[in-house]
Amino acid sequence: MITILPADLMPNVTSEFRKAVTMPRGRVLASTIGAVALIASIVATRIATPSGPPDPAARFATAPATIGLYAGLVTVVLAAACFGVLSGGAEYRYRTMAVTMLFAPDRDRFTAAKFLVTGCCALVAAAAVELITLAGSATVELLTSGTLFGVERDKITVTAELFGVLGGGLLTVVCWSLLGVGASILLRSSTGAFALLLGWGVLVEPLLWLLAHGFGIPGVATLLPLSATVATVAAGAFPDNDFLAPAPAAAVVLLLWTTGIGVASWWSLRTKDL
Repeated sequence: MITILPADLMPNVTSEFRKAVTMPRGRVLASTIGAVALIASIVATRIATPSGPPDPAARFATAPATIGLYAGLVTVVLAAACFGVLSGGAEYRYRTMAVTMLFAPDRDRFTAAKFLVTGCCALVAAAAVELITLAGSATVELLTSGTLFGVERDKITVTAELFGVLGGGLLTVVCWSLLGVGASILLRSSTGAFALLLGWGVLVEPLLWLLAHGFGIPGVATLLPLSATVATVAAGAFPDNDFLAPAPAAAVVLLLWTTGIGVASWWSLRTKDL
């Protein structure tokens, strides 16, 4: 039998996969995220879609249908971060890390399996949500204005910007799920990781944006994870915004943040006592 993963990693991956699909938190997230994202995308699309011909001066780089896609992506990014935090912090919350290490003594394999399974679950969820929200949003736009993705029914096109939003959304969801895992392992607490991510997104980074703008160096904000997240998904929708880097550069910044947090959490788990 040919397997993609190394044979000695498979027991850890199997264990983490079973935790992800059998724990109540995983089932609750999986059962609600699609419905919430679909409702959010339909409402957002209905609000953004004009009743007449499409506006050529629309702010977004794509079309009203993808306004709903953005709403769905926001939902799944938040859910992925929560899933990552719960996945990484459950061992500490229930004080099962020591028992887990008895059956998986290699901490490197345990960490790799934890990140791999969490990232793959987030990727599958993101792809499903993108398909659901895009279909729902496009239907609303088609019924409301007689257009699809910003063009008439007989001239349906799929632009590169749309693929940019889809690809950026997948990358963003995976990165935030891994950031959630890394934060919970570093802090050894799911509650602390929730507080850290929420505080950073709501207070710390917006404050840093204001400080950067006040000191006349708004470009510094492009190196922050929330700015990189927005820019990665926006696909060039706000080219004149000083706080947002071009999408490819923003994706690199987000990957660097994810790699840094991931490596730090791996090193912490590898070197510190349980």
